[in-house]
Amino acid sequence: MVILIIAIIAWELAAILVHSYYFPSFTAVVRAFVTLNITGDFDGYNLLAHTTASIFRVLAGFSLACAIGIPLGLAMGLKTSIYDTSKSILEPLRFIPPLAWIPLAFILFAGYSRYVFIIWLGAFFPILLNAMVAVKRTNPILVDVSKTFGANWRTTVLKVVVPSALPEVVAGMRIGLGIGWMCIVAAEMVGGEMVGLGRLIWKYVGWGPEVDMIVVGMITIGLIGLIMNEMFLQAEKRLFRWRVEVKM
Repeated sequence: MVILIIAIIAWELAAILVHSYYFPSFTAVVRAFVTLNITGDFDGYNLLAHTTASIFRVLAGFSLACAIGIPLGLAMGLKTSIYDTSKSILEPLRFIPPLAWIPLAFILFAGYSRYVFIIWLGAFFPILLNAMVAVKRTNPILVDVSKTFGANWRTTVLKVVVPSALPEVVAGMRIGLGIGWMCIVAAEMVGGEMVGLGRLIWKYVGWGPEVDMIVVGMITIGLIGLIMNEMFLQAEKRLFRWRVEVKM
């Protein structure tokens, strides 16, 4: 908290010294925040509407990426032949930046689904790869012990391999969520919908530009990301009490 207060004071003093329209002070950003919440932007949409739209889009694409990426990654880790068979398709696709898919997504899909597709694409591969690698990193001693006590292959997978892999799977989910936010902001900037934090930022680029409004959108995205990341960390603490605590 002390560091945050110092940063705000430094920001305010720097804005006074620079005294530029393109470097808004902290108080100017706070006023813009209040304006966006009370009266909304020049199209009448308030900050809550923009925030809600982006969060729902991100969560929809991210949930789809988890639903497909986690089981597929676990399967590839358990059966190398699955990865070897699909490698020639997956690897080239993995190296295509998600943002490069935006024009094609806007041609092939309409409305809500185009954003879900872009976010799914951005979050999918980190989740898939982390799940696959996590299975391969399972301690072989644990597997051998389970076999010694008479566990069959299915029991070993469910009771040893999957629990051992879960912390890295969650780490992949955190990475995927961050990439999903990058993708949604870029997609909303070029999208036709009037709501979304990316759209809010882009609106004020051509309207003035009003830098304080742009900064409000940026800070809002950062705060949402912070909250979501903390939620993941708290879930890790509760689910994986046996693991060394992750703090970053």
